[in-house]
Amino acid sequence: MSEALDDTPSDVYTRASSSTSTATLGDLETARRNRKSEWKRRQGGQTFLDHLIVTVRGGKGGNGCVAFHREKFKPMGPPSGGNGGRGSDVYILPTPALTTLSSVPRRVHGLPGGAGQGTWQHGRNAEPTVIRVPVGTVVKELGYDDPRRAPDEWEAEDEAFGELNNEDEKKAAWRERRWVHYPRWQDENVERDTFKQAERAVWREDKERRWMRRRRYLDPLWLDLSTAVENKADARERDVDAPLGLGKKEYLGHLVARGGAGGLGNPNFVSQTSRSPKFATKGQEGERITLSLELKILADVGLVGMPNAGKSTLLRALTGGRAKTEVASYAFTTLNPIVGVIRVADDGTFEGELRGVKVFEETAIEEERESEKQLAGHADPPSFVLDDEECTSHSEPVVDQYPGYPFDILESFRFTISDNPGLIAGASSNVGLGHSFLRSLERSHALVYVVDLAGDAPWDELRALRDELEAYLPGMSDKARLVVANKADLLVPEGGEGRYDEEAVENAKAKLRRLEEFVKTEMVILEGGGTTGDVDEVGMRRSRRTMDVIPVSAKYGQNLKKVVLSMKGYVEEARRGLL
Repeated sequence: MSEALDDTPSDVYTRASSSTSTATLGDLETARRNRKSEWKRRQGGQTFLDHLIVTVRGGKGGNGCVAFHREKFKPMGPPSGGNGGRGSDVYILPTPALTTLSSVPRRVHGLPGGAGQGTWQHGRNAEPTVIRVPVGTVVKELGYDDPRRAPDEWEAEDEAFGELNNEDEKKAAWRERRWVHYPRWQDENVERDTFKQAERAVWREDKERRWMRRRRYLDPLWLDLSTAVENKADARERDVDAPLGLGKKEYLGHLVARGGAGGLGNPNFVSQTSRSPKFATKGQEGERITLSLELKILADVGLVGMPNAGKSTLLRALTGGRAKTEVASYAFTTLNPIVGVIRVADDGTFEGELRGVKVFEETAIEEERESEKQLAGHADPPSFVLDDEECTSHSEPVVDQYPGYPFDILESFRFTISDNPGLIAGASSNVGLGHSFLRSLERSHALVYVVDLAGDAPWDELRALRDELEAYLPGMSDKARLVVANKADLLVPEGGEGRYDEEAVENAKAKLRRLEEFVKTEMVILEGGGTTGDVDEVGMRRSRRTMDVIPVSAKYGQNLKKVVLSMKGYVEEARRGLL
């Protein structure tokens, strides 16, 4: 009786806690997935920035110093104030490690230069400020009449002076920004002829700098940072007259805003009539410029399709699972453009098909399987190692084709392909994700339509995709080269013993023929520079071209080799300048 009384509560507590922990873990996992899905729907691609307005300000120069040399037996020494250091210059540098503009600050201020000191000690020049941006960023200076532009250094000064009432206050404020006076000598300095002469020289210099700044608006800055140039300094030839042991200067990128010059110390104003000037100049303001940064993904081939057309699965299948794309059953799974690399051998074999992945499931399912394997305590062998059964099953010698580093020997061609967010009706009007990813397609050499062949009307999807591309940028749909009819495996469900329904097979073939006929009749693309074909509005003869249609099953990796070879041909033509 006592044993029953002792064991029963503990057993009940153990069973209750076990069931509660199991239910709690399951609920937490479900809640985590739902929260992640909802967050991805709502974030709208904010973690991937492809357009940014940046206000850049060069560093302010250091002030000059008013000082006189003093030492033993020399109580009245000469002027010894040092000059101020130069403010920080601002550079912009393309960096291959970055893929988004989210790490670029919206306001960039260069460091100020050091102030001059006594005994002829000049201020230290500020270190350069470098803005690192992804490769493929286009940098544009906003025009003078652009409302997004921040005031430059002269406009900011005019705004500050505009709040003052009369000319005497404005002149006093101008002097306050330009001059450093010896203590208790300001009133006497402004009455001296030497100070007035120096003031006129500073005024003429300001007028020239203001005029040069206005001329800069006539030729605004424009940079296309399509390649990384971090090693440009190493490529320059060394000057034969340079001293031995002189180190190489690090390449900092393109100069976008100069720092202000340092102020002059009082020794610079010594003259025959003024042997001990008691004034110096302050450092100049650095340049202020407003830049528009636009990131255009540099991919050879861009995938265009409706949400849930299977673009992410296709990219994963082509790269053998190396591309970290999100695959799920809801729309807008992909919110940021993702670029994958396709490596091809001479015989047409691509690296993705050698990785041994037979089925590409949803991301949540694959993560669950991976966690189960880790909990079970056994790991899979490397994907490039063949099992003994696979080695003995071949009747002919096995060619040494493995993914990863071994594939470097066989690789003869590579190109990049981008998975873009799903395009919906109205995307050209900035509906959905809109312009945030259509810009990334502008620089692709070729576009590939991805449609759901198992859908009700894939031809309607094609028409909508073409119309949206044309509405966003006329002529953009002419880059399309291929139609990938994905999810072909869903048309013909597998029956028992590996047999297929003959009627379903015939219906699938008929649907594919209708899609091909639609592409031939309504998706014809006119290419410029042809000798035969139609004549457009401006009298240029353009040849007619029909896109290829390839049915595939990205989930099971079927018929992908033909897609890779077609894409390879398009990229080769583009690199030769034929597209």
